[in-house]
Amino acid sequence: MPTIGFSTGAIARDDFATALDLLAPTRASAVELSALRTAELQPLLAALPGLLPGLNKRYRYVSFHAPTNFDDERPMVQQLKTIADMGLNVVVHPDTIGDIPIWRALGSRLCLENMDSRKPVGRTAEELQPFFDMLPDAKLCLDIAHARQVDSSMTEAVRILRRFGGRLAQFHVSEINSKGTHFAMSFAAKRAYEPFAMVLSRTPVIIESMVTRDAIVREIAETEKLLTNHRYAAAHTADGRISPIQPAE
Repeated sequence: MPTIGFSTGAIARDDFATALDLLAPTRASAVELSALRTAELQPLLAALPGLLPGLNKRYRYVSFHAPTNFDDERPMVQQLKTIADMGLNVVVHPDTIGDIPIWRALGSRLCLENMDSRKPVGRTAEELQPFFDMLPDAKLCLDIAHARQVDSSMTEAVRILRRFGGRLAQFHVSEINSKGTHFAMSFAAKRAYEPFAMVLSRTPVIIESMVTRDAIVREIAETEKLLTNHRYAAAHTADGRISPIQPAE
C-alpha cells in the first residue's frame, strides 16, 4: 500500500495536536508536521521530543514543513537543524533561502520544494538547479499541484523529476488556485496526475488539500485510488509521449 498522509496545517492550520487526533483513527501512514508561520515553530519544536516516539510508531513516514515568513535565516536554520537531527526531512521553500551555504547544516534532511507560479524562483527545473548545485545533499519535495499550475501540460513536472528524481523524498498532492490556496483534487487534477501514479506510489505522499474533518478519510481514499491506478502511467509510456519515470538526463 502506498505511503499516504496529511499535512497537519491542511486540516487544523496551527493546531497540530488536533490534526494528529483527527488523523489517528484513519488509514494515514504518513504525516507532515506543518509550521508555515514562524509563530507556529516554537510550540511544535518544544513538543516534538515527546511526540516523535509515538509518531514514529504510528506512521511509516514523518516530515516537517519549515516556516515561510522569516527574515533572519541563521537562527531559523539552527532551529530547523534540531529537527533534522531528530531524523526528519525538513521541507523548505527555495524563495525563503538567501544565504544558501548556511542551509548546508541540514545536510540530506533539507528537502527543497518546487514553487507555484506566484513565486519569483524555484518554479522550474532550471530555477531549482542553482539551489541543488550549492546544496549537493539536499532532497526534493515535488509539489505536483505547484508543477501543474506552472505548466498545465505537466511537462515541467517531468523535467523536474528527470533532473532531480534521484533526490526525491516526498510528494505534495492537492489542487491549488491562483491565490495559492490548496483544496481537494478535482477530476481534472486527478487526470493530470494519473501518469505519475507509479512514481507517486513509490514515494511518501503528503496531502495538502485544505478539507474539513469529515472529508479527511475521503481524501485519503481518493489519493490511494489515484496512486494505485498504474495503467495510465503504462499507457503514457507506450504511446511515445514523455514518461515521468524515465531515468534522469
